[in-house]
Amino acid sequence: MATSDLDTNPALKLDSDTPINPDHEFAEFGAGCFWGAELAFQRIAGVVKTEVGYSQGHHDNPDYKLVCTGTTNHAELVRIQFDPKLCPYTNLLNVFWARIDPTALNRQGGDVGTQYRSGIYYYNETQARLAQESKEAKQLELKGKVVTEILPAKRFYRAEEYHQQYLEKGGGKGLKQSAEKGCTDPIRCYG
Repeated sequence: MATSDLDTNPALKLDSDTPINPDHEFAEFGAGCFWGAELAFQRIAGVVKTEVGYSQGHHDNPDYKLVCTGTTNHAELVRIQFDPKLCPYTNLLNVFWARIDPTALNRQGGDVGTQYRSGIYYYNETQARLAQESKEAKQLELKGKVVTEILPAKRFYRAEEYHQQYLEKGGGKGLKQSAEKGCTDPIRCYG
């Protein structure tokens, strides 16, 4: 990723404490509740960092309570920093499609609302092309219409600290789950 991309793309503006390696890329996915999706991506070799937050809406600096009202059009997302030499973008797409019901509109499982919609938010044209190709391939596997959106990444608003690595830290029940690379333990979502 060229430094000029960081200067011109507002979606790439990161917190000042986030180191940016020019050999790394970013990706964003909306896969329902961001807790379980984040843990799934944390476990992938080549993923350097994950963080959860909100994007694709029309309100500056949204918080969880506001997003949950459904009035901001933000989606719960996982933003991923990854090393494409160790983790091709297609690996991230495969994990994404395996986690969601792409035919469910504005919901995933028991989580209902526009903030839980499925989406792939790309940072460059290669990601856009690969995302579209993967969506078309997924559609061929299914009878229902795939409603997953594919859009350019917009400004990302980092969620509150207690949401970050929520399941790895133990969630609301204090039951820590492994984020170790390659871990295949089932992911249990709980508040």
